[in-house]
Amino acid sequence: MELDYDFFSVGKNIKPKQGRVLISEPFLSDIYFKRSIVFLTEHNEKGTVGFVLNKPVKIPVNEVLEDFPEIEAEISLGGPVGTNTIHYIHTLGDQIPNSVNVYKNIYWGGDFDTVKNLVKSGLIQKDQIRFFVGYAGWKPKQLENEISENSWVISELPPKVIMESVDDDIWKTTLKEMGKKYKLWANFPENPGMN
Repeated sequence: MELDYDFFSVGKNIKPKQGRVLISEPFLSDIYFKRSIVFLTEHNEKGTVGFVLNKPVKIPVNEVLEDFPEIEAEISLGGPVGTNTIHYIHTLGDQIPNSVNVYKNIYWGGDFDTVKNLVKSGLIQKDQIRFFVGYAGWKPKQLENEISENSWVISELPPKVIMESVDDDIWKTTLKEMGKKYKLWANFPENPGMN
């Protein structure tokens, strides 16, 4: 009996662009990207920038950043580039000057002093901002090459999921919702040799 799809190939009908997510295939073994979902904040002729959504480091922001007020929001490992830098996405729009709208009501960056003041004043809730150590970056055409090698599935997620999903469950849940082939991916063991 023959399957009506190739288990190992990735559907290529959706192209990468700002606001979409990359979902790693189950066999990708890279330490940063294994079973990850990456939110793309920039994709153009100069390259691609994004943040891994599901790699929390379980440390409050104020323990990483000196002189930063307490907020319940945790930091996630955004990717392997610039791991000595902090980045953030938020839903506060123009309240944070110089932020860039990347997808629906999600913005990237903006004036850091304003963020600190809003946190200090209690005007930012943990579900309105996400912090990342480092980021994921690709040179021009590098991501397209990885996609052609079946390393990533491209999809879209609701803003609420992007802002609130900080654990490994998002990878499995998202794949299961994409149909029968990807449901198999979601259930594939992390280490097939151990079964």
